[in-house]
Amino acid sequence: VNISILIVAVVIFLLVLHHNFLGLSDFLKRELSDSNPLGLQPIDFIPAAPQRLADERNEEEISVVIAASDERLGGAIAAMNSIYRHTRSNVIFHIVTLNDTVDHLRLWLSNTALKNLRYRILDFDPRVLEGKVQVDPQKADTLKPLTFARFYLPSLVPHAEKAIYVDDDVIVQDDILELYNTPLKPGHAAAFSDDCDSTTNKVAVRGAGNQYNYIGFLDYKKETIRKLAMKANTCSFNPGVFVANLTEWKLQNITKQLEKWMALNVVEELYSRTLAGSITTPPLLIVFYKHHSSIDPMWNVRHLGSSAGKRYSPQFVKAAKLLHWNGHFKPWGRTASYAEVWEKWYVPDPTGKFSLIRRHAEAYEAK
Repeated sequence: VNISILIVAVVIFLLVLHHNFLGLSDFLKRELSDSNPLGLQPIDFIPAAPQRLADERNEEEISVVIAASDERLGGAIAAMNSIYRHTRSNVIFHIVTLNDTVDHLRLWLSNTALKNLRYRILDFDPRVLEGKVQVDPQKADTLKPLTFARFYLPSLVPHAEKAIYVDDDVIVQDDILELYNTPLKPGHAAAFSDDCDSTTNKVAVRGAGNQYNYIGFLDYKKETIRKLAMKANTCSFNPGVFVANLTEWKLQNITKQLEKWMALNVVEELYSRTLAGSITTPPLLIVFYKHHSSIDPMWNVRHLGSSAGKRYSPQFVKAAKLLHWNGHFKPWGRTASYAEVWEKWYVPDPTGKFSLIRRHAEAYEAK
């Protein structure tokens, strides 16, 4: 009888232990899932350059995040090439893309002069944006999911304390280490280039008015915006190039704050429809209102993709540390200002696919 009781007790103990183990297993699975709930899954990682090249580079490791959509892939390629060729630092590119672009991107990187880049490819799942972005059914194809990748930096670069984000329509003409070393004030999670007082605007867009102020991006008729007590004439900033302190970003839960204002806009339509037309910039303006540091304006010389860029002198363009073709005209269309500078850093597409995209862009701009 005693032996039978002992056997039953052991069986019950093992069943309880098994149940608890399953519970722990499920918990760990949830933890792993919750730590990266965005569908930002790493696909590819090149851990190191050949030893000869590694010896020539400094130990400083710099994380650079860039989005790469298929129709603009040549832009991302040129941007990365210009960064890589101007630094001796250990740059790791975290390339965010969509699943159907991965093979094209990998082929371009591995079969050209860029084969020694250190990079990590991340697949961005557009379902992350469900309920956070209002999509006009008639303009559904105008939504660019990758423009929101910058909102999720800690998930993109989970082990770094600091990162640089750059748009795909930039060319870097100096050592990215200098931008990386931008000092951020205590408590600031990011440093941007302000619009109204930047070198860019002093040179190119005097008198641009409220297009470069908060009222150009936010609807001040809405009570939710008015309650924030943000001055409408506050200078906006450009989020196409910025430096992020990821420790502060996580401490302040910046991503959740951005998602909150995205979701509120879906319900209340808080963004301005008059001038800016951007749905990426307004949440950043709200979250970082008077709570961000500044980067050297020469590290984001912009408007080269608009008529304002034509006002720049060749000397000014040569002195710029980073050129930014934000605006309608992209340098791969060749009608943008100083497209020949971009051309120097472009690496031809081994598949020829991007050449067709460029021809279509040129034809569209010619109209």
